[in-house]
Amino acid sequence: MQHRTASRGEIFSWTLFDFANTGFYVIIISLLYSTFFTDVIANGNASYWGRTISASMLLTALVGPLLGSISDATHRKKRFLALFTGLCVAATALLYFTGPGTLMMAVALVILANVGFEGGTIFYDAFLPDIAAEKDYNRISGYGFAMGYLGSFVILMIVLPLVTPATLASVAQHSPAVALAGLSARGAVGYAAALPSLRLTDLIAAGFFALFALPLFLFVRERQTPRSIAGNPLVTGYRRLRETFAHIRSYDAVKRFLLAFFVYNDSILTVILFAGIFAKESLKMETAQLIYFFMIVQGSALIGSLIFGAVSNRIGARQSIIVTIVIWIGVVVAAYFITTAGSFFILGAVAGIALGSSQSCSRSLMALLTPDEKRTEFFGFYDGFFGKASAVVGPLVFGEVADWLGLRQAMLVIGVIFVLGILLLLRVPDARVVEPAAAA
Repeated sequence: MQHRTASRGEIFSWTLFDFANTGFYVIIISLLYSTFFTDVIANGNASYWGRTISASMLLTALVGPLLGSISDATHRKKRFLALFTGLCVAATALLYFTGPGTLMMAVALVILANVGFEGGTIFYDAFLPDIAAEKDYNRISGYGFAMGYLGSFVILMIVLPLVTPATLASVAQHSPAVALAGLSARGAVGYAAALPSLRLTDLIAAGFFALFALPLFLFVRERQTPRSIAGNPLVTGYRRLRETFAHIRSYDAVKRFLLAFFVYNDSILTVILFAGIFAKESLKMETAQLIYFFMIVQGSALIGSLIFGAVSNRIGARQSIIVTIVIWIGVVVAAYFITTAGSFFILGAVAGIALGSSQSCSRSLMALLTPDEKRTEFFGFYDGFFGKASAVVGPLVFGEVADWLGLRQAMLVIGVIFVLGILLLLRVPDARVVEPAAAA
């Protein structure tokens, strides 16, 4: 039996990484830079953002598990985590220099930054067995999720003063560059976000990540002694991956769940990635309103994870996931019809509840379906491959449909994919926690 040897300080330092990387995801991927990229850099073409995110997730899905396998073999998780974190921080900081006419540069930097972010989570998650006993996995992991939600609130409060309508209008009014760009009033406000006073959000996201990730590298120890691999590390990594894939194929329940997870998680991530763009394009919401919206989503996600933690104990993890997917379907259908910012705020609160619950219940069901002796191996594939690859198809489909038919119609297409996710989940065994028998 594994015993936790990590101190409370080490556990707190580990959870701070979740606090840190949320700054990047909220500011760059979900909210500010995504809308700036679409409005200004891509001239309103949402498909470019979808293709960029899909490319970054596909690259992570191909490279991440391989490097994770090499990391397992060499016991050098921290070295790989530092590499990916540094890549994300550096590329995010360089986004400061993007603007109109820098589409290829922006695409390349977003891909590098997101590969760094997503790839880093593979090695971050791999530290969990080092700092917690198996019986404490869910509890300690839950602390990380909570710190992530807290990080979202903090980073949004930090950047809020930089993106108020008054600030944007002032910069646009006094910037000769805006006039030279020949942009519309709405485009001018978007371009204002690229000016030095407001491009600080990119630097803030990069600095926030670097600062709060540092404690993990300073205070969290690797419990296993680093070692060298005999032969070519890439060959060894591919061999281990091939063995893991073969093992998963022999467990029908796990295989069915991973397929269902691939489909419905793809839809969830797509909605998150395009929520800011949808609000700005379809509802004409101001950037400051978007920040308040995402704060509501994060708060309700925390509530949702707590509520469905209790609900799943009663009805089971699989049924809980199905309930949350039904909620997601309601969200995307409602998004097709809403016309006001107020309605979108309410919708965000509902979506947040579904978001927090779907994340926690999916991890619980995976744990219930996975044999104890295969847990670390299978979870690495669950997080490292399926968790990343599941964000490849949805953003690409959404972006293309949005440019062809419109953002509202694209939401309905995602709803159809959600329905497919439910159908696939119904083929997954209803695994539940077995309660110990009462003493006679």
